[in-house]
Amino acid sequence: MTGAAGAGRAGAGAAGAGRAVTGAAGAGRAGSGAAAVKAGSGKKPGEGEKPAYLVTGDDDGLVAQEAHRLLESFQDSAGDYDIDTWGADGQLDVEGVVAACRTQSLFGGKRVIVVRQAGRLTQAQAKPLISYLDESEEGTVLVLVGEGGTVPAALVKAAGATGEVVDVTPGGGRKRQDWLAHQVSASPVRLDAEAQALVRSHLGEDMGRLSGLLDALAAAYGEGASLRADQVREYLGVAGRVPPWELTDAIDGGDARASLAALARMLDAGEMHPLAVLSILHRHYQAMLRLDGVAVGDADQAARLLGVRSSFVAKKALTEARRLGSSGISQAVLLLAAADLDCRGATANPPETVLEVLVARLSRLGHTRLAHRGSSRRPTRRS
Repeated sequence: MTGAAGAGRAGAGAAGAGRAVTGAAGAGRAGSGAAAVKAGSGKKPGEGEKPAYLVTGDDDGLVAQEAHRLLESFQDSAGDYDIDTWGADGQLDVEGVVAACRTQSLFGGKRVIVVRQAGRLTQAQAKPLISYLDESEEGTVLVLVGEGGTVPAALVKAAGATGEVVDVTPGGGRKRQDWLAHQVSASPVRLDAEAQALVRSHLGEDMGRLSGLLDALAAAYGEGASLRADQVREYLGVAGRVPPWELTDAIDGGDARASLAALARMLDAGEMHPLAVLSILHRHYQAMLRLDGVAVGDADQAARLLGVRSSFVAKKALTEARRLGSSGISQAVLLLAAADLDCRGATANPPETVLEVLVARLSRLGHTRLAHRGSSRRPTRRS
């Protein structure tokens, strides 16, 4: 089913409410073509307008907000635009999109063809769009909104060559901290360092909620207000989802409380199926199992053995494999196997309860190994 054409000025049919959220640098889910991705420049289409834009990132909320900002920017440019939105209902006729791009406006102005859920496109589905981008139509602006998954790398490359790729991925670690500080500095309120740290921790990967939170704070305290953590806390709402490594790192560190908290956020805010969480844990310990007993000298060798690109990830697996040892890894694998059967109906306990017990036991295993390692290094007392 094709999207209904929406005549009018830009912004009509754009999804995602809230203030404009400008992009920050960082690799997103744009596939191997991420090298072509640029941070959002904030350039308005009416100012050096380009024939195509691809908005991508790892948070669909942020992607939708940036697409909304981009389309709204047409309101400030000269002339009217016809807006034609496709794929908003999850069904996308790619050939129909290309035909719409090559069809002149009935009103003689420019046309904006918006493709929602571009992250759901397969490589085969993307080919007609790539061919169109090689010979784009004058007077038509194609806006690809990369919600719903990973945009095919070839499409990212073609969009970057023809127009502009806007990546709104906040990034991780220091990049996410800097990104949040930039968003707050452009907002109607000010947050001190402790309040920013609280927001960053609470929202986790749900940074698409940041815009609404800042607007709510501005409405409650007034524009220009400088706020502390205790003033922000009551407006935070439900804790956002966290990345898988937050769960596995807490388990490896033997911190049962943090492990269970991360698990709850993955199941609730992240809406992950228990078997999906179990799969993450399987992969985590499978990497250790593959490294156990193998003569591996460094992280690069470990990465080649595991078939991963990141030496950082491989180093973590190698460190944990050596710390747990064959006995510890074997215990973890047995716990995982039992939990897998229980999640599939071997017990009457709900899968969520099974996972809580599993995570607590794995954390205890990590804590025991850490304690044993520490005690083995204590100097012996002299008589």
